[in-house]
Amino acid sequence: MNRSFPRPTILVSSCLGFAPCRYDGGQLYSGIVDMLTGHVNCIDVCPEMEAGFGVPRSSIRLCMDHEKMEVWQPAQLRTVTRELQQAVDSLQTFFEKCDGAILKGKSPSCGLFDVKIYREIENPQFLRRSSGVFGKAVLKAMAGKAVEDEQRLSNLVLREHFFIKLYTWARFRSIAEQGKMGDLISFHAAHKLLFLACSQSRFWQCGRIVANHGKLPSNEVYQLYTEQMGETLKRPARRQAMVNTLYHAHGWVSQHLAPRERAYIVNTIEEYRDERIPLQAVTRLIEAQAIRFDRGYLLNQVLFRPYPPELADLSDSGKGREVQ
Repeated sequence: MNRSFPRPTILVSSCLGFAPCRYDGGQLYSGIVDMLTGHVNCIDVCPEMEAGFGVPRSSIRLCMDHEKMEVWQPAQLRTVTRELQQAVDSLQTFFEKCDGAILKGKSPSCGLFDVKIYREIENPQFLRRSSGVFGKAVLKAMAGKAVEDEQRLSNLVLREHFFIKLYTWARFRSIAEQGKMGDLISFHAAHKLLFLACSQSRFWQCGRIVANHGKLPSNEVYQLYTEQMGETLKRPARRQAMVNTLYHAHGWVSQHLAPRERAYIVNTIEEYRDERIPLQAVTRLIEAQAIRFDRGYLLNQVLFRPYPPELADLSDSGKGREVQ
């Protein structure tokens, strides 16, 4: 089945293949960024370069000075909190136009989840892990969107969920620019199975927003839907919820199938439940039956092709899920 895909815009740390801007003058290779080349528009940024720190530069660390977070440059014996924060503020103009972000993990500026925070400046002791200065701003401004660090995207579950969110937000952005209620109704209908798998209760809340019984202006409806969709897509679908959704989809074609065919699909769904096969193996099977019997409702469902098939990659490091 042919399906056109939007071209998302993502924010990417410059050091992930765009420029030799790490503190030591190095540049990294990111398989996930390379994979996305040709499918997305990238806006690459480096907060530390924007702050004027230069290359090469002395490394920085995040330290708690009483109740205040400071950005400390040990080799220079100085705080650079103000300079980095000003750079972060200047880069926020890019946030609204982006559907997602891939940032450098563990970086005091770009890190999202695993940046080391130290107690005291002059006698640093490890305190906890949190977000970097820029990473924190991205998580706040792009809440609910496809935001990850490049290391966690080696995990199959997180990578698939990232792609699903990225392309869902890109599709939504394309209709939100016009703000037509008819487009929102069609969008919601096409994402029914996907949203049901993520959160059944959130899906119904989205449905009530689209129904617009309060006769709100379309811009208010879109804003409410934006917030609710962000919550719907916040975490990867639980396997049991996805299994239930797959059985729901199977019900649209099962009446046309011979008993052995029905049994084969049921067994395939159960293999997915037991984590013996990937989700794509089941969705492609049900999609093939939808094509066979011309079930337009199923063929229009984003669940079967949520992102370009060229991005499908079954490699899995198994790391990173515990943060979710």
